[in-house]
Amino acid sequence: MNDLKTVATFSDPMRASIAQGLLRSNGIEAETFGAVSSYPSFNVAEQNIELKVNAKDYESASSLLAASDKAQ
Repeated sequence: MNDLKTVATFSDPMRASIAQGLLRSNGIEAETFGAVSSYPSFNVAEQNIELKVNAKDYESASSLLAASDKAQ
């Protein structure tokens, strides 16, 4: 991953992981930054988890995440 852009932020590690999986399953390389622990109770209200993608994939990733939010 080269030039990274934050496509979304989360306070819940599980939601960040789900969004990362959605992007990866659609061919977009994505990484999370800022997750301190895999146990959410240890991180309550402290986390600002960033989901980052390559700048060239930003628009596609943003569209996928927006469509996913509307589907819920």
